[in-house]
Amino acid sequence: MLTAIYKSAKRPDTYLYVPKRDDFSQVPPALLEMFGRPELVTVLDLAGRQQLAGADLAKVQQDLTERGFYLQLPPP
Repeated sequence: MLTAIYKSAKRPDTYLYVPKRDDFSQVPPALLEMFGRPELVTVLDLAGRQQLAGADLAKVQQDLTERGFYLQLPPP
């Protein structure tokens, strides 16, 4: 499962994962407004990975499948 990962221009340590590069069609407009202009960090294949830095791999995969995106917020 490929995913494109973007960092927020407005909020430090906040990342948005989407299944297709530059396809934000499943991301709510209010979330995109809060997120700011997405800046591409990387395109990553989640298949065969055991873990992700700063995010739960199973939750990322579930949200990408069910919601069409995953939002990673900084730790509290």
